[in-house]
Amino acid sequence: MSPVAALLEARMAELTGRHVPFVKATVVRARRPASARPGDIALVLADGRIEGFVGGVCAEATVRVQALRTLRSGESLLLRISPEATTDGTGEPVVEEGALLVANPCLSGGELEIFLEPLRPAPRVVVVGDSPIARSVAAFGPALGYDITSAGVDGITPDSLAGTQAVVIASHGRDEEPVLVSAVRAEVPYIGLVASPRRGAAVLAGLDLDPGQRARIRTPAGLWIGARTPGEVAVSILAEVIQAVGGRSPEAEEALTAVDPVCGMTVAVADNTPYSEAGGDRRWFCCTGCRAAYEKDPSRYPEADAS
Repeated sequence: MSPVAALLEARMAELTGRHVPFVKATVVRARRPASARPGDIALVLADGRIEGFVGGVCAEATVRVQALRTLRSGESLLLRISPEATTDGTGEPVVEEGALLVANPCLSGGELEIFLEPLRPAPRVVVVGDSPIARSVAAFGPALGYDITSAGVDGITPDSLAGTQAVVIASHGRDEEPVLVSAVRAEVPYIGLVASPRRGAAVLAGLDLDPGQRARIRTPAGLWIGARTPGEVAVSILAEVIQAVGGRSPEAEEALTAVDPVCGMTVAVADNTPYSEAGGDRRWFCCTGCRAAYEKDPSRYPEADAS
C-alpha cells in the first residue's frame, strides 16, 4: 500500500470512529489525458471538502456535487465524467441503473469513471441512566441498526456527544440538567427526557437555556402509544427517534447547487467553492479560472442562481 493510500485508510478509520459520514471516491477507469489514474482515491466530507485525488479541479467539482447527493441517498454510484456532450444530445446528465454520465465541458480531455461509495456510520444513540427504561432502549436499539452507547451522567460534555444523533435521559432525576444542557449545546438532533409531564416541565424551566433551546428537548420522551411497561416505553422512544432523525446523519442534508455562469457546470455550494460578487450578486464557479473569466466582464454571462 502506498503512503497516500495508507494515510487515507487511517483517515477513514478515524472518521468512522467519530461517526462522521463521508463518501469514498475511487477512480476505476481513466482515459488519457485525464490526470487521475485507476486506483486513485479521495474522501468527500459532508461540508464538500475533498481529501485525496481523483482528478483536477474540474473533475473535483463534478465529484463533489454527485458525492454529496449519494451521501444523502445512501446509494453507491458509478460516475462517468466526459468533456463531450452526453449521448442524448441534451447536455443533461444521463442516468442509467447504478450509473450516471455527466458532461463536464471544463475537462481538458480524457474521461473518468469514479465509483462513489457513501459510508454512513450507524446512527449513534447515547442512553443515560440505568433504569429499566434505559436498559430496554439499549436492548432494542441494535435491532434498528443503531449504535447504542450506555452512559452515566459523569463525563458527558458537548465534545463527547459529537456525531451523536440521539440522547435519551432515563436516570430517574439524577443529574439530568447538565446532560440536557450538553446535548442541546452539542446540537444533538433528538434529545428525550423520560419524566412525567409535570416533572419534565419543571426540569426544563430550571435549565440555563433560552426558550428555543428548551423546545428542542422532548419530554415526556416517546410517541403516545399507550405505553405502560418499560419495554413499551422504550419502543415509543425509539419510534420518536426514528421519526426525528431516521437513518440519516444530520450532516447528510441535501446539497445546495448552483450553475457556473461561465462554463455551465453544476457545482456544489460549499465553503471551499470559488465564488464572486463582482456582478452585484454572489455567483459560484467550478474553478478559479472560470471565476477570473467572469470577473473580467460579468455582464457577458447570464445569471444563474443557487438551487
